[in-house]
This record gives sequence, structure tokens and C-alpha cells, in this order.
Amino acid sequence: MTRRPFDAFVFDLDGTLVDTASELVAAYQRLCVEYGTGEQPYETVRKLISHGSGRLVTEATGIDQSDSRWEAYRQQYLDWYEEILGSSAVPYPGTVDIVAEIAKAGLVWGIVTNKFRRFAEPLMSRLDYEPAPASLVTPCDVSKAKPHPEPILLCCRELGVSPERAVYIGDHLRDIEAGNAAGCTTVAVKYGYIEDHDHPTNWGADVCLDTPSDLSAWIRSHL
Repeated sequence: MTRRPFDAFVFDLDGTLVDTASELVAAYQRLCVEYGTGEQPYETVRKLISHGSGRLVTEATGIDQSDSRWEAYRQQYLDWYEEILGSSAVPYPGTVDIVAEIAKAGLVWGIVTNKFRRFAEPLMSRLDYEPAPASLVTPCDVSKAKPHPEPILLCCRELGVSPERAVYIGDHLRDIEAGNAAGCTTVAVKYGYIEDHDHPTNWGADVCLDTPSDLSAWIRSHL
């Protein structure tokens, strides 16, 4: 029997597996209204999401970490986000089904995210992925977050697979850098939270896909 090329599929969370933009943008707009210059265009904010809460706070308020108010604003943003966590986030089309197909094929799946466990765990518990990921690695679990390979290497250990037999899928350059450094096959997806000047085809991924449907089809072809 021919051996399958992969034993595990590992996903980034926001912008790859789950569309959380509506919630993250809502919390951002509240920050803009309270401490900034007013709401900004939805699509402009959406493209910033992958940069994390620090960048969002700076963009919304016009101050950076050198300002004594910055950390308080960041915590306020996270608290506002937590209030609406899971209220409108949705799986990208086809991802619930493809996770089930991965498991049915006898393979395992996991998540490596730069989202804090405080948010990642309850979010996943409110969505319909079955089975649940066999590993969920957040910055709380490692000393260095992506783009360092440590989180992906930890996930592979928890899944019981060699990194060379795993695929890592993400929508940001740091995802591909981390996956490549870990020794995984890497897949860049173009449908996530990507700024206009970013070009996923230049990130060095092994595969670059346009849509969630393309991702499902590619995974299905490797089961």
C-alpha cells in the first residue's frame, strides 16, 4: 500500500480556519471611537488583523508602546473583544467538513495560533469542528511565538508526528516562515487578512491557494 504523503494538517486560526474579522473589527472600532479619531473603513481594519492586538491599538489610537497609556488601551481592546467572542465568528466554508475528512482518513489535525489561549480555547469550543483539534498551541504554551518554529514543533510533538510529515497552513508571512523553519510542508492561503502590499506568492510557501474551496480540494487530494 502506498503511504500517504502526510500524517497531520496544522492550521493557523484567525484568517485561515475561522473568519473572526467581524468581532475583531467591532472591538477595534470601539477603541477608535473611545480613544482615537472615529471609526475606520471595515476592509482597512480587516487587513490589519493578522498583525495582532498591539498593532491594532497603535493604529486605532495613534500611540505606541512608549506611551504609558498604550498597555491599558490594549487590555481594554482585549476585554471588549472577549465580550463578543464567538458571537459572529464563522468557520471558513468547507473547513468543518475537511477536518472531519482528515480524521476519517485516520490522520490528525491541530492549530498553532498567536491568539492567546484565553480567546482561542473558548472560540473553538463554540464552533462545530469535530473532532476537536488534537493539539492547540498558543503563545501561552511556548517561549517564542511565530515566526519562530517552536509552536509548530510543539504541536507536532503533541500530535505524535514528524514535522516533515505535517502540513502547516496560514495567511501571514510569519506562518510560512515558522512552518518552513520547522520543516513542514507549508501552504499559504490568500483569503485571509492580508494587506495590499503583501504578496503570498512571495512568502516561500510550498503551495499558495486562493480560496477555502481550493484549500479543501488540496487537502482532500492528499488524504
